[in-house]
Amino acid sequence: MVSNFLNGMTLLLVYQLVGEVSTRVLHLPVPGPVLGMMLLFITLLLRKRVEPVVEPAASALLSHLSLLFVPAGVGVMVHAGRMGEAWLPIIAALVVGTLITLAVTALVMQAMQRLLGKGAARES
Repeated sequence: MVSNFLNGMTLLLVYQLVGEVSTRVLHLPVPGPVLGMMLLFITLLLRKRVEPVVEPAASALLSHLSLLFVPAGVGVMVHAGRMGEAWLPIIAALVVGTLITLAVTALVMQAMQRLLGKGAARES
């Protein structure tokens, strides 16, 4: 059980490392961990299953997900003065970002419903 967890964490960290190295070598404007996560997602799609060693590590990370927000909260508290000075751009970015996210989510949902609806119609 412990070795599966360690193997899973190692695999996740390797994907993060590959993403980090790729973004630095190719000068991509995407954070390395995000690229690593995209590569992991593509791998999972191609294999059409989750590797057994990834599941214990992913479950452990998800069960302690709230702890991963502590550094962000500390950063907010440390830079509270700076955030007070730039409150308007921060609020504007939050509102615009939220609206864009809602719009993109709605468009993706509509596209998936059309795609799945056409697929279901063909199967009938």
